[in-house]
Amino acid sequence: MSISEELFARAQAVIPGGVNSPVRAFSRLGRAPFFVTAARGAHLTDEDGNDYIDYVGTWGPAILGHAPECVIAAVQKCIPHGLGYGIPTRAEVDMAEMITSWIPSVEKVRMTNSGTEATMSAVRLARGYTGRNRIIKFEGCYHGHADSLLVSAGSGALTHGKPDSAGVPARLAALTLALPFNDKGAVRRAFQQYGHDIACVILEPFPANAGLYFPKEGFLEFLREITQQHGALLIFDEVMTGFRLGRAGVQGLCGVTPDLTTLGKVIGGGLPVGAFGGRADIMDCISPLGPVYQAGTLSGNPVAMAAGLAQLRELGKTDAYSRLETLGARLEEGMRRALKDSGRPLTFHRAGSMFCLFFTTCEVYDLNTASTASMDMFRTFFLSLLDQGVYIAPSPYETAFLSTAHTESDIDHTVEAVARALQAL
Repeated sequence: MSISEELFARAQAVIPGGVNSPVRAFSRLGRAPFFVTAARGAHLTDEDGNDYIDYVGTWGPAILGHAPECVIAAVQKCIPHGLGYGIPTRAEVDMAEMITSWIPSVEKVRMTNSGTEATMSAVRLARGYTGRNRIIKFEGCYHGHADSLLVSAGSGALTHGKPDSAGVPARLAALTLALPFNDKGAVRRAFQQYGHDIACVILEPFPANAGLYFPKEGFLEFLREITQQHGALLIFDEVMTGFRLGRAGVQGLCGVTPDLTTLGKVIGGGLPVGAFGGRADIMDCISPLGPVYQAGTLSGNPVAMAAGLAQLRELGKTDAYSRLETLGARLEEGMRRALKDSGRPLTFHRAGSMFCLFFTTCEVYDLNTASTASMDMFRTFFLSLLDQGVYIAPSPYETAFLSTAHTESDIDHTVEAVARALQAL
């Protein structure tokens, strides 16, 4: 028995499922998860001394790779002064100013401890601002595990075959209208029936929790128009895409301006951080200025702010995004070549440093088409890659991430491993 297997056996006795987040369990992959002992650059080392090229990147935050020198130095400088104070610090202001300068739609921003807190708070704010109860979300878009949002969700809920969760009151779930992504007709019908009571539409503008797929031409513009017509707010959940696909996220690429934006991942530099922000008149409805309550003892804590600021500053002063695009293009070219050589016309998607291989030949543009992917094929593929020292997310419904720490050699080794894994299918 390996050291990781021994640790997992111990964990199962004292932690539900042996893990502190469901997708880590590898439960549909026929093996125990490996336990990491160190991470640096684009590589992980497990308890048994195995080395892996990592394309999970802590599920997105590690855009500069693991343990980048600038982030480690900032945290080491901060820690001797204390881990948290429960009172304002300069770093919170610096972070807020950086976010509002990079994302034009965000005029004011409030820090949280996670993406889940950010989206939960943004929805509460939308309801408080509009005085309405219902929200629209899209099937397969995962916005964290708050009750109102864990309806037809993606991410780990899909991995375990349960897109909804027990413990969500039916009356509360009834206020969430879960619609097919890219379906304008469904959105129109929802507004025709409930428009007077719809507080907001929340979505991942590039859904990245049921694989990675994209809005059809005009869909985001349509959502902007119909929400304005009916007095509802438009919320972009850019927890994954914010600062990863560019300084202003998806909204900077597509030119559609939401009312509120939720952020996380990259702005924490590897530590737990989230944020939500938007128009000043909406954000001023939050306590202590307004009646919408939101709080967090550790929100904006100095260590997390130091890590996030260091990472954003490094992104801002380098050609990181062009580097990520170059690496992404190299990987995509190799992946498509391997797919062609294997005779398997599977669906591959990429946006900048995010990518996903769907084990289906269908065009993928929503949850239903993503769900045609073969779990059996993914399992064989995943295990083959792992044996070759390449780690992708242990679920067919997740997005993979590149970092500036990946090298051309890492990419080329990965393409070769993919080619062998495809032959094994």
